[in-house]
Amino acid sequence: MKYSVNSVWENKDAYDVAVIGAGHAGCEAALAAARLGMRTIVFTVSMESVAMMPCNPNIGGTSKGHLVKEVDALGGEMGKVIDRTFIQSKMLNRSKGPAVHSLRAQADKQEYSKTMRMVLENQPGLDLKQAEVADILTEDGKVSGVQIVSGGIYRCKAVILCTGTYLNARCIYGDVSIETGPNGLQAATWLSDCMERLGIRMYRFKTGTPARIDRRSIDFSKMEEQKGDEKITPFSFTTDPESIQKEQVSCWLTYTNETTHEIIRKNLDRSPLFSGAIEGTGPRYCPSIEDKVVKFADKNRHQVFIEPEGESTNEMYIGGMSSSLPEDVQYEMYRSVPGLEHAKIVRNAYAIEYDCIDARQLYPTLEFRKVEGLYSAGQFNGSSGYEEAAAQGLIAGINAAQKILGREELVLDRSQAYIGVLIDDLVTKESHEPYRMMTSRAEYRLLLRQDNADQRLTKIGHDIGLISDERYEKLLEKEKIIASEIERVEHTHVGTSEKVQNLLKEYGSTPLNSGVTLADLIRRPELHYELLAPIDENRPQIPEEAAEQVDINIKYDGYIKRQMRQVEQFKKMEKKKIPEDIDYHDVKSLRIEAVQKLSEQRPVSIGQASRISGVSPADISVLLVYLESIKKD
Repeated sequence: MKYSVNSVWENKDAYDVAVIGAGHAGCEAALAAARLGMRTIVFTVSMESVAMMPCNPNIGGTSKGHLVKEVDALGGEMGKVIDRTFIQSKMLNRSKGPAVHSLRAQADKQEYSKTMRMVLENQPGLDLKQAEVADILTEDGKVSGVQIVSGGIYRCKAVILCTGTYLNARCIYGDVSIETGPNGLQAATWLSDCMERLGIRMYRFKTGTPARIDRRSIDFSKMEEQKGDEKITPFSFTTDPESIQKEQVSCWLTYTNETTHEIIRKNLDRSPLFSGAIEGTGPRYCPSIEDKVVKFADKNRHQVFIEPEGESTNEMYIGGMSSSLPEDVQYEMYRSVPGLEHAKIVRNAYAIEYDCIDARQLYPTLEFRKVEGLYSAGQFNGSSGYEEAAAQGLIAGINAAQKILGREELVLDRSQAYIGVLIDDLVTKESHEPYRMMTSRAEYRLLLRQDNADQRLTKIGHDIGLISDERYEKLLEKEKIIASEIERVEHTHVGTSEKVQNLLKEYGSTPLNSGVTLADLIRRPELHYELLAPIDENRPQIPEEAAEQVDINIKYDGYIKRQMRQVEQFKKMEKKKIPEDIDYHDVKSLRIEAVQKLSEQRPVSIGQASRISGVSPADISVLLVYLESIKKD
């Protein structure tokens, strides 16, 4: 569809940054830009879609919790808002090491969206506008403004695309196919033509969501109750933990069964996913129930999580059973699950197809290589998830502002943050499905824990201008307390007194034959810093979060030092920059595939080049020799 309008008019307000889309990426991008002094406008097809959660009603989870903590540490908003609007909170993976501990909170969807919208509406220098953007205007390869469907032109110096799953969106279940965005909201239909005109490669991806069922039709007595943590941990480093301790709602766990699976199998021919009606590629790590039944045929049951969508609604989210089957089959399928025998569907499950980009067309700053001043963030970059979107939006907003201000743009590398891993994977590696963050993707995950995100990133946020002096001073004080206490514990000796031996016996720890330091005892797997308080007579009163850092840094000291040595080697490769104008055809002995891949993706460093699929270690060695030779010339 080609965009055309009878009357063109120009808005007289001057803007620095225009953000297209007000989902989780758009909110963070707009707030970051405005807080850095940019006159910013956010366009959304519907004001009801601001920070909307069209799928799961939660923030965080495995690895995603890391992203939220990092967004907060840099000065973003998601962590603060979920702390104000959660209805249940739980720290996942507590039985495992601290590297994979991940905070997850059930959100009150309406309250989350309403609260974030109020933050945007009250942010100085930020305007919201309900309108669909039809075109991105450029002059001499640079962004000059946007045009909305009414013909209005808004001049700006940078544009950030955060269209999520709205671009040419199509919602599908059974034979029903409607050109609409998530939750029945208006789709965005014009910008794909603009992308094509700008020479930007597009993909067609798919995601899905399960049905919402009326709470009153559910028999919870047949399900396992899932409660939140007794002591709630906040997402934001600025949230006082005591201020969020409250009564929490319960979630529930049930399971599919062979009857469920047989219903699905006999109706696969009616599933758009298997009939060919859906063309887009879906997420591997969040498959539909049809996918699960087909691909994991050996499993006789799958988990189903029943999660409330909020405190002011009876809608319950049926996690683990997303589907695009026809409505009659959905009723039959859901009602075969224990506790859902009389389920009443409020909203049908559906799949959604949408346009997104090949993110390898972006610099690590999230700016398009082909169009100066055009940035992209969120699901439009081929990722999935609210948290991944927020992280990208924050970086895109920061970098759009930094570029306009003439300052160095922010690129976090893989050793600094999960955000760095996320963006590096998106802009470097070919993706054939929506990208999901996982702890296994981070090589240095022992260093990139969620508990130390502030120590890793808050100085960066302060240097940029998103973190206040007061907040930064508090971090410096916390770091002093941690360092001082580690030093004290490393040099505090305990003997073989009866009190010490009794404590060791109580926790199943080997008795002492001679004196050791408190740090030596902390390194024992069955002990930790807090347990040793009864035998640590001179222990100072320190904040709980500082005590946690003391324990982790002592207990995992050897592993942390080993990863830091690995990071040193990694950074050497990242520092070896590749000239932008390099012609890879001039590099003798470079394999043809490597020449093609390197020419197409234009990596900025040897480190990034080494992570491109199809570029071998031998190719990297050849490239290093070539760079040295031209350096001498």
